[in-house]
Amino acid sequence: MKQQSQISEDVDRAASILHAGGLVAFPTETVYGLGADARNVQAVKRIFEAKGRPSDHPLIVHLAHAEQMREWAQNIPDVAWQLAQAFWPGPLTLILPRLDSVPDAVTGGLDTVALRVPNHPVTLALLGTFGSGIAAPSANLYGRVSPTSAQDVREELKDSVDLVLDGGRCPIGIESTIVDLSTQVPRILRSGKITKEALHRVLGSSVAWPSNIPVSSYPGGNPSHYAPRARIILASWDDVQQQIEAWQQRGVRVGLLASRLPNGLSQDVTWLRLAQDVDEQAYELYHSLRQADHLGLQVLVAVMPEDLGIGHAVRDRLRRAAGLGEVV
Repeated sequence: MKQQSQISEDVDRAASILHAGGLVAFPTETVYGLGADARNVQAVKRIFEAKGRPSDHPLIVHLAHAEQMREWAQNIPDVAWQLAQAFWPGPLTLILPRLDSVPDAVTGGLDTVALRVPNHPVTLALLGTFGSGIAAPSANLYGRVSPTSAQDVREELKDSVDLVLDGGRCPIGIESTIVDLSTQVPRILRSGKITKEALHRVLGSSVAWPSNIPVSSYPGGNPSHYAPRARIILASWDDVQQQIEAWQQRGVRVGLLASRLPNGLSQDVTWLRLAQDVDEQAYELYHSLRQADHLGLQVLVAVMPEDLGIGHAVRDRLRRAAGLGEVV
């Protein structure tokens, strides 16, 4: 990490770039974001161009504090303030009815807006200095693996970004939980660090987990997403050896993404180790998927982690990386 004085200089420079309509990649506790002034339509369009992202997919507006919700949303329900108090700054995105002043470029033309206050000191400093909302998806090419380090951003987006703020490795490693508050019953649209059980404890009521939500109705909604160049094959411990051998017989370079080695694994299979702890698995996931590409693997056989805590979200990301859609 840089010295505090250098970070302050970088933050000031980043805020100036945003005010001028430029793009800045910044760290959050989840993944790195590719940000633009959310009020500047031309700047927001640059995000879609840099990522190759469809323009009808909404972006998340990042805020410095919860009170700024009033500048972007209307008819804000009490539950939004409850969740903000419990989880912001933090890995929770709230979808709320938008104000008419919010650009369509940010919302994908929807009548809702996605908002969140990230929990990272560098980006909170940027948001405070900038003074308004920063629209940002993850700082990677559309559909590819989200970046968890500044180096990931530089490798993938290269000169498309005017500045990359280096805040170190993202401590959580996968995207925020998304909760839709634009309907009568809160709905989880994307799983993350904040689980359904944690939301239930705050709300004191059930939270819906709908299926068949249109892919363009929330950020990161595409059923095929978060994917490396290597083909992801999901396996259980019962069939992992069979899967690996079947792909080896096709003459492709095969890797294994799992928390342990199965008995009798061929020595020419690259093992990308996931930790036993589900939080560590989330932290390592995208780094491991990028490592598979750096190693030139063609197929990565992945053993799904347990469906506990953030493990549910890890399973979701692996299913999407394999092109199989979300976990419900």
